[in-house]
Amino acid sequence: MRLYAAVAVSTFRRYTTYRVATAAGVFTNTVFGFILAYTYIALWEQREGLGGYDLPEALTYVWMGQALLMTMAMMGGGFEDELIERIRTGDVAVDLYRPADLQLWWLASDLGRAAFHILGRGVLPMLAGALAFELAVPRDPLVWAATLGAVLLGVVVSFAIRYLVVLSAFWLLDGQGVSQIVALAGMFFSGMLLPLTVFPGLLGTVAQALPWASALQIPADVFLGKYPGAELAGAYAFQGGWALALLAAGRALQSVATRKVVVQGG
Repeated sequence: MRLYAAVAVSTFRRYTTYRVATAAGVFTNTVFGFILAYTYIALWEQREGLGGYDLPEALTYVWMGQALLMTMAMMGGGFEDELIERIRTGDVAVDLYRPADLQLWWLASDLGRAAFHILGRGVLPMLAGALAFELAVPRDPLVWAATLGAVLLGVVVSFAIRYLVVLSAFWLLDGQGVSQIVALAGMFFSGMLLPLTVFPGLLGTVAQALPWASALQIPADVFLGKYPGAELAGAYAFQGGWALALLAAGRALQSVATRKVVVQGG
């Protein structure tokens, strides 16, 4: 495990060198946070208690979304482009010969990236939101610890989804199209636009059962204290179950791809 820990640390350090990009990202997340916050205020003034949230909780949900947007790589920006390019050129063959597991290598890299983004692009927008609005910030340190656990599981689920998408590049000329479609689906079904509890009827039931709910809806609800006591274990079980299922699917697809498919680079 030392190897994968070193990969995570190395990726974290690599992202710290992009200072200007990080500052621009913080500014962008903060601006969009204010836009969404005022949109939510207008909506909640018309529909008080919508989705089971009061206004401070709804605003907290907005800023949690901005804090986790890049952490969960909902719009890309993770390992996808690099690995797709390595598959396209055939350089992935070198990766497969290394004494390291391909899936675990990229998972470790993605965890390092996520750790940087939650600190580098998550804290400041959240702080700006707390200064400008009344947020439902928990005072219990155990809630903060539980939220970090939910965020970690959400990152693993997000990685597993994106890893499956990237593996499609073994069969396609380019995996970018599939990545963009899945990113759009993730933005919608993660609750980034609106909480999934707002979705009506069957759509809401299906949305909350899909793996993307692990990326924002569940971490935000844990932060807001919506999973008290034993219910937290159920939320973790949902995230962990999807993580194991998707990682296993990625491992199976990787095995098929590396045995049966000739990469485009030769």
